[in-house]
Amino acid sequence: MHSDRAALSAVTQVAGHLLQSPPVVTPESSNYQVLELFTSQPELSNLPVVRDGAPLGIINRNHFMSMLARPFHREIFGRKPCTAFMDANPLVVDYHLPLTELSYLALSRGDKVLSDGFLVTVDGDYAGVGLGVSLVQALADQQAQKHQQMMDSINYASVIQQSFLQSSRRDMAACLDDYFMAWEPRDVVGGDYYYFVKRDDGFFVAVIDCTGHGVPGAFMTLIMASALKQVLGTYDLHNPAALLSHINRQVKESLGQLSDDERQPGENIEVRSDDGMDCAFCWYDNASHTLTFAGAKTPIFVLPKGGDEVTVIDGNKKGVGYVSTPLDYQWDNRRVKLKPGSRLYISTDGIIDQIGGPKRICFGKKRFKEQILKHAHKPMAVQRQALLDAFHHWQGENSRRDDVSLFGMHFTEQHA
Repeated sequence: MHSDRAALSAVTQVAGHLLQSPPVVTPESSNYQVLELFTSQPELSNLPVVRDGAPLGIINRNHFMSMLARPFHREIFGRKPCTAFMDANPLVVDYHLPLTELSYLALSRGDKVLSDGFLVTVDGDYAGVGLGVSLVQALADQQAQKHQQMMDSINYASVIQQSFLQSSRRDMAACLDDYFMAWEPRDVVGGDYYYFVKRDDGFFVAVIDCTGHGVPGAFMTLIMASALKQVLGTYDLHNPAALLSHINRQVKESLGQLSDDERQPGENIEVRSDDGMDCAFCWYDNASHTLTFAGAKTPIFVLPKGGDEVTVIDGNKKGVGYVSTPLDYQWDNRRVKLKPGSRLYISTDGIIDQIGGPKRICFGKKRFKEQILKHAHKPMAVQRQALLDAFHHWQGENSRRDDVSLFGMHFTEQHA
């Protein structure tokens, strides 16, 4: 049924495709003749009034029948011309008028077109009648088809976006033996992204939250993925802070997101964007068991072996690529020893900032740390589900605010 409507909406693009051909009457037809037509054809909602091929008006069934039902009206008006109850100012449109334009004209007439319909002409001559309900259905089908086409495109975009993550998934699986990576766009595509690369002496992991979500966010992930790939192929992975600085410069220059002080004299742009990313960049060195972390408004959560408290290590308070972030801004590297038995968690703010619970407040870092401690003894894959279950329960019936990305790993003897 849906495919039939979608096919119809692809055809129903002009007024003429809504054409119906009910009986017509002339201005000389009596109201008795009109009454006979309405009585004999219960499905007839409107009658066009036509003279010599020229459309003159429409007689609405409900209006007509209610008028003749008044005391003595049938006797008084029965033999008189039907123009007494005719709408002499109907909507008249050309056969080839696009449906969108027809909808604007119909809207300007208020409820009238919905009840009376409209007259369709070809080269000025009467061709038929279009019903208001048919117009509404055609517009609904047209929008449904456009929506389906858009969703098909977005679904395919999701395939493309996920393909960018395949190499990271492979390297995670090859390098880590107890870990998880949860990636849940708020919509089909999203603005969160992650990157993982294995090296002989350690590994690099990045969890990224780009501006926006949905399609705009997905565009930003492609820009950031391209910048990240270029920078990581050129610069030292052992220095996450320097990587952030290089990406910041590249994004600001490529998107023209320079502050007024950073622009060349006389340089001007008509449209200024202000997009970027919050992220955590980490390098882990196998030999020294040291994690080097640089964060742009994104912390990491560390639980040492045998520890009973989760440590939050904050990054810098500047995001990457934004107009307000200086072109030469330098992030700081923070180093922490993570011997076997320690656990590391990185989350975008989709979990932390989610509104929910009985008081409709943010999930927050405190609650997130409590959930980590509650499930820390479990395998990381089990923790993943437990953390997401707690998050979804907290969200409840509240709308999802943002994309969610969550990385967790257990430093085992493999990393010794």
